[in-house]
Amino acid sequence: MSDIRKRVGKNGTTYQVRYADRASKTGYAYKTFDTARAARAFREDAAARAQASSVSASSMSVEQAVKEWLDICEKEGLNGRDPVTAYTLENYEYRASFIKGYAWTKELRELTAPDIAEFRSWLLRSDMSRDLAGKVLSSFQSMMKEMTVRGRIPINCAAGISVRSDSRYDEPVTIPTKSEIKALLKAADDLSNAKNQTVAKPWQRYRPMLYLAVDSGMRPQEYLAVARSSLGESGIKVERAIEGDGSRISVTKTPTGRRFIDLTDTTINMVRHYAENIAAPNDHDLIFPDKSGRWQCRRNWQRRGFDVACEKAGLMVEQDAGGGEKIAVPKFRPYDLRHFFASYHIDKGTNLKKLQKMMGHKDIETTLNVYGHLLDDDEKRADGVLSCLV
Repeated sequence: MSDIRKRVGKNGTTYQVRYADRASKTGYAYKTFDTARAARAFREDAAARAQASSVSASSMSVEQAVKEWLDICEKEGLNGRDPVTAYTLENYEYRASFIKGYAWTKELRELTAPDIAEFRSWLLRSDMSRDLAGKVLSSFQSMMKEMTVRGRIPINCAAGISVRSDSRYDEPVTIPTKSEIKALLKAADDLSNAKNQTVAKPWQRYRPMLYLAVDSGMRPQEYLAVARSSLGESGIKVERAIEGDGSRISVTKTPTGRRFIDLTDTTINMVRHYAENIAAPNDHDLIFPDKSGRWQCRRNWQRRGFDVACEKAGLMVEQDAGGGEKIAVPKFRPYDLRHFFASYHIDKGTNLKKLQKMMGHKDIETTLNVYGHLLDDDEKRADGVLSCLV
């Protein structure tokens, strides 16, 4: 509510507008104008702003809320913190695309906990990793919290609805045996020395990649992005990784992902030889670039490299293809080489905190969740991984 009051003083006639203002102790504020026309224009504009604010608060869509949340992240920062970096904003925008891609049937204020649970189910059943689903839901919760603080909604109905990070460890990890790793590396040796150059040429690159994966326990997105400058005399530094959608090279998943890993001389010499004598020139300092000088696609590496080595090594299992038919598929995935690395060090008695650091885990609970069932009380010497395959 606002009104205009005419004031006559020594300086002549003025027009004072009284309008509602929550920041004022009395609930009202005042503004003075020289003409009645200017005062009326201000009053009408104030009323329009109040009406628009009321409408936006009651009829805001999820998409509008996400847009406002991203704007706050970029220009103000959440919870009194600094605005997010361009890299973080890009990640938030990527997650936001999934939130906006969901078929929301209610306005933001009308959402209830069951609606958020349905959204979570949609995320988990879609073609995305469980980890990404958890991050999308986390961003949605952040948006809902911000909208609650700013009075857009009365309560945050998304609170407490999440994707548990430990749920992916409910099933035991698949760990290759020493004999299976030996067979896999021998297959890589044979493929790189094949008489058929169409076969041998790509394995000049895939062979050192496979040896590095076994000997370092690195994640595929880490060794595909590893830099030449990171290769040292005794090991390799892990400092960057390929983003989940494969669009760019960035920093590791967490700060603890940045680490140094000791390697055997065999692996160091093989990787260095490839980097210095065979690898395509590139602008990203990559050890293992593709032909165009960009980083390799993880799916292509698995399909054209790792799966071929599995088949050559006889590491295949039958899988039901439907209709009573069976197909042969690789027994392992590239990520299972990381599990072998961890199991080897556990078997050798490597200190658990050291293993956590070598794996690049954020906290020791993750290490225990995944590999705790392999622990025993034996104190054994920890040597290089490839030494157990000799």
